[in-house]
Amino acid sequence: MHAHVQDVLPLLDNSRSVLKAAVEQVPESLRRTRPAHDRWSASEVLEHLAKVNRFFAERIATSIAEARSVGLGPEQDPRTPLSADIVNKMKDRSDRRQARDVVMPSGQVEWADAWGDLDRAREDVRAAVLAADGLALGRVTAEHRFFGVLSVYQWVELTAEHECRHADQIREIAAALAGSG
Repeated sequence: MHAHVQDVLPLLDNSRSVLKAAVEQVPESLRRTRPAHDRWSASEVLEHLAKVNRFFAERIATSIAEARSVGLGPEQDPRTPLSADIVNKMKDRSDRRQARDVVMPSGQVEWADAWGDLDRAREDVRAAVLAADGLALGRVTAEHRFFGVLSVYQWVELTAEHECRHADQIREIAAALAGSG
């Protein structure tokens, strides 16, 4: 496995551990409960994450396929990590962004089903990257609507950061539900 892939894929495992710990703070019986009418439940957050990760996986796979079709060569460049500015924006929960309709939760998915969907979507991200291991994935880019052009490695990092952002949101949900009970 190329060193760049070894650098980014563990970030997905770490973010998943962080997310799991956050979900466990919300009692299972309250995971579909919204802390306020205008806030998502833990289940809705997981449903949103599954949809976003599936979109990210598709974006990564499509970008790699397009680059392969025009002769993508082996990785030879240093990896450019996700910028500190983007990482900081992802950590800043005061900066709320409206999710696109396609990744909005329906509110009809049980948390365990959403978690399973999220696991499958994460595996799709991993599989897309691993299928192109050793190729110049730092040169394969796709546009993100908020953060601009990102390489495949940066998309993987963004996937992990996005999960951590929403783990913070789930911890906020847990605190709000604990305070209302």
